[in-house]
Amino acid sequence: MKILMSFVALVVIFLIALTIMKNFDELRTYLTWKKLENPSKVNTLKFSPHLVKDLPEPAQRYFEFMILPDTPLKHVAKIEMNGRLGLGSKDAPDYMDMQARQIMSFPNGFIWDIKTGRGPVVLTGSDGIYKDSSWSRFWVMHSLPVGRAGGLSKHREDHRKAAFGRLVAEAAFWSPAALLPSQHVSWEPSGPNSAKATVTYEGLVQTVEIFVIENGQPTHVIIPRWSDSNPKNQYQIQPFGGYLSVFKEVEGYRLPMHVEGGNFIGTDRYFPFYIADVKNITFID
Repeated sequence: MKILMSFVALVVIFLIALTIMKNFDELRTYLTWKKLENPSKVNTLKFSPHLVKDLPEPAQRYFEFMILPDTPLKHVAKIEMNGRLGLGSKDAPDYMDMQARQIMSFPNGFIWDIKTGRGPVVLTGSDGIYKDSSWSRFWVMHSLPVGRAGGLSKHREDHRKAAFGRLVAEAAFWSPAALLPSQHVSWEPSGPNSAKATVTYEGLVQTVEIFVIENGQPTHVIIPRWSDSNPKNQYQIQPFGGYLSVFKEVEGYRLPMHVEGGNFIGTDRYFPFYIADVKNITFID
């Protein structure tokens, strides 16, 4: 009987510890989200083609398509999306429906808060980066921690570099004002219909190449991302990005409402593990 009682006590302690851990995850996500919602600097500028006149011609086209004249320049975007998430491979993507919300505050960071799964098996959690820290914190059935990275792990700097890459790539999708020339962003030509931005922040450096058609509408975005999403699970530079379509005007911005993205974009190893349909985008002053 004593052994049984001890076992039950250990199980209870374990469950309590998991509950505390889950609540702590949610609290950290909530507090960081609030910080991202309140940028320390408010930008009162409005967009004018004059702001991009010295950029490579494809970059000028990109900005003049993405941002209408006299639109207030906002760097904080909140996004609600549905879609599919593939946790398998190119041959067997294993797509699952997802619902997610996201906040991006360039260059400070982002949070992607997601719910996905199949049938009774539900996966919830978040990816994010905020200034000098990043994380992946997910839970199965709201009770078992899985897929945890960043934080205080030995690969925390690798994870932070990977997370920063995602922030820069998705800024090109949904927060174009963030990539206007500044102390953090510089531009160079890369082709007749593409241009490359280099973003530096808090010791991190990330380039992003944007491909456009004649009217400046971007077709796809590619970054050389530091990532371990490969068969060897080893961090390395590899192409990552997304294809953009179904553009809609939102508060003076023309933004893609459909994005399909993944690793090894532009190669025969690419498959879109991330397929998002945007329900709503709002900007914060």
